[in-house]
Amino acid sequence: MSSEQAQLVVVVPTYNEIENIDTLVARVLHARATTPVDVLFVDDGSPDGTGARINELRASNPWINVLEREGRQGLGSAYRAGFRWALAHGYERVGEMDADLSHDPSYLSALDAASRDGADLALGSRYTRGGGSEGWPLQRRILSRGANLFARTLLRLPTKDVTGGFRVYNRRAIELLLDQGTECDGYGFQVEGVYEVSRAGMRVVEVPIIFRDRAYGRSKMSRSIVWEATRRCVALAFAGPRVPVTSARIPEGATDGH
Repeated sequence: MSSEQAQLVVVVPTYNEIENIDTLVARVLHARATTPVDVLFVDDGSPDGTGARINELRASNPWINVLEREGRQGLGSAYRAGFRWALAHGYERVGEMDADLSHDPSYLSALDAASRDGADLALGSRYTRGGGSEGWPLQRRILSRGANLFARTLLRLPTKDVTGGFRVYNRRAIELLLDQGTECDGYGFQVEGVYEVSRAGMRVVEVPIIFRDRAYGRSKMSRSIVWEATRRCVALAFAGPRVPVTSARIPEGATDGH
């Protein structure tokens, strides 16, 4: 482990995020003042030099780790590799966060607190009370709401934001996901995570967050990603009996001012 105190590592997949990396590292550094956390960047050979810049920043920030891969392999693949790395390096809690600044690292304190208080999955939620999103065009809002409604209804999940990618799992939940296996590489990977944790009867807690659309770089969303998630939800719906989940919500105002 790169830090003696940190029991939490946040996995951040990157591909062509050179315009966002310095700001993200600065924001995580600020969050570390109250939340001991390390970061693992999983870079898929970004042609814009993202990986090289991460290594430069790593020289003066020992809490930064990097896993460099050849070629673009997808979000889900990056997280699966990051999960295995985290377990091998002894972390007790493993987070997910986007590199495009849409996820504010200041929420890590509330997510980690929920995890330490017993949540197997602490999920940054846009759709629970106190949460929301900013900067999205109407089409993207409709897509996100529709995807959540589709997945929640088909899989009978009480969680309000099943596609959100800002979350913290505890070690036993990560072990479950790696043992059960996940298939998706787009946002369907996030649905798989909620589904498997829920089916195992583990506890999910939604922490309200404000999601902000990226200011720089290009979104990785595509029709193929949407289709992948749709097919996977249908497959999971017929995969077997569902086990009720213990689901909860962190009240508004209990997230360090957010």
